[in-house]
Amino acid sequence: MIEDAKNIKQQETSEAKERFAKSMWAKMLAPEHLQRVESEVVERFVPAGAYACRKGDSVDHWMGVIDGFLKMSSISPEGKIITFSCMLAGGWFGEGSMLKTENRKYDVVALRDTRVAYMPRTTFNYLLDNSIPFNRFLLQQLNERLGLFISLVEFDRMLDTDTRVARCIAAMFNPYLNPGGGLQLQISQEEIGYISSVSRQRANQALQLLEKKKLLSVDYGGITILDLPGLRSFSSQFPD
Repeated sequence: MIEDAKNIKQQETSEAKERFAKSMWAKMLAPEHLQRVESEVVERFVPAGAYACRKGDSVDHWMGVIDGFLKMSSISPEGKIITFSCMLAGGWFGEGSMLKTENRKYDVVALRDTRVAYMPRTTFNYLLDNSIPFNRFLLQQLNERLGLFISLVEFDRMLDTDTRVARCIAAMFNPYLNPGGGLQLQISQEEIGYISSVSRQRANQALQLLEKKKLLSVDYGGITILDLPGLRSFSSQFPD
């Protein structure tokens, strides 16, 4: 009986550590702060196509991707889908809404089966009050996210379609916002179209061009990045 209880405790400790293995901020915390976080964060499984949270929900948790892939989006009254961002393993989101104590302004949907960590508001506020490294992380996180959204507006207004698709894909591999993501991404051409504000057919044409340039390869149900710096600097307006 004692041995069974010990094994269960070890398993719980291992699972708790796995939740934060890819999270940049967790590595900055003092041991006593991390211990509290590990004991209070809960994990939920969100199947592909389901909502991790919905627009209009009260914001009671800061959320992170343990494993899987989420998209942050909104639907207009006319039914048009606007995708703002995607979150891969290690990425956390919703800190702006937590700080402003407002209802959520967007939907978050799982693009594939995803394990999501939920940090209660009380835990989030505890870290704000007691951890300087956590506050520094949040400042950097907000700055990176602001830079991402400014870039997306610039891409939409100033770049041609092929270049916009390339830059929008590259933006998903931000090492700060999505620190645990690899170079393989399970995402449909329709979703790439949403992120880039183009049709699925036009996204497919852009992907064919980027594959021809050896910047990525198009796989069944996703893409593999072959040259991330090249993808970030790609411009179809200039010859090779």
